[in-house]
Amino acid sequence: MGTIFKLTESANLALHAMMLLAEEPARARDTATMAKQIESSVHHLSKVMQRLQRGGLVTSIRGPKGGFRLAVDPAKVTLLAVYTAVEGEFEIQHCLMGHPVCNHQNCPLGAALGKAGTEFREILRKTKLSHVPLAAKRTMEDKTC
Repeated sequence: MGTIFKLTESANLALHAMMLLAEEPARARDTATMAKQIESSVHHLSKVMQRLQRGGLVTSIRGPKGGFRLAVDPAKVTLLAVYTAVEGEFEIQHCLMGHPVCNHQNCPLGAALGKAGTEFREILRKTKLSHVPLAAKRTMEDKTC
């Protein structure tokens, strides 16, 4: 089944990894363990974590007890900031066909897609990382996410 809103695998991994880190912000977690928890490729998650580090959202700790931990207060970082760190600016799609310019004249949805994209962006902008860790943990444990 198709979907209008589809996050890239990188954005999805970033959001899940940040939710894991937000559960215990002071604790460093290694990429291999996180990848296993979110059923991801270690290699892909490592690249995502590097982007999050460049974005200032996580710090890396070297050594046998190293890994990544949050560099920000989870109550202050939004899901949009996580998305942006990995994917760049959130672009609102106005055309189901992927055309760069749509006059909405022949489109059965008109401006509805743009409105839905704007609303989804607002949800990401308003939702703080601290609002989602417990829900994320439950869904990851029962495989419903």
